[in-house]
Amino acid sequence: MIGADYQRNWTQYFDFVGDSGARETLLCALDSHGPIDSARPPLALDVACGEGRDTRELLRRGWRVVAFDASEDGLTRLRASIDSAWAERLTLHRLSMEEAATSRLLPARVDVVNASFALPFCSPESFPALWSRLCGMLSPGGRFAGQIFGDRDEWAPVRPASHYTREAMLGLFEGFVMERCDEVEKDGSDAMGAVKHHHLFHVVARKG
Repeated sequence: MIGADYQRNWTQYFDFVGDSGARETLLCALDSHGPIDSARPPLALDVACGEGRDTRELLRRGWRVVAFDASEDGLTRLRASIDSAWAERLTLHRLSMEEAATSRLLPARVDVVNASFALPFCSPESFPALWSRLCGMLSPGGRFAGQIFGDRDEWAPVRPASHYTREAMLGLFEGFVMERCDEVEKDGSDAMGAVKHHHLFHVVARKG
């Protein structure tokens, strides 16, 4: 259930999803990137990483990762869950997405921006600056992986500006090549078991 301020009980959410694997969009982006040079591992940014299901997959595959989240609980769970051998390739920051839009803590260039079910939770006022920052830090040929929520989603009336028509969603990716763009609309359960109507876009896009 989403709150009137478009927030949820994140600790409870982490309890529900903590044993889940990485998101399919991230897996698709990593597979498309191909083999990496372990002597010079590529760098990924994990946006609103939560308890780390995607960060762990990136580290497992040998990537360096800068990950941030506003929840100290999520970051604590992530720190406790990683193999000690991965620690030197991980940098964590406690930042909201609104703060990340202008923070000097984030890298100038990355090879993947991962934002799994995260971006709709950025305030509409800050989203344009965040989106510009994320697109700007992607290296040419780098990939975005994540979700954009659709305008027919059950949560859209709570904060309409955070939900997009297909045309508006595609407009966000000007200058990108869409490698995956799956539009899903269905009735089903959300991550915490509540029944809702879903409308969203699963996106993997390569920067031109």
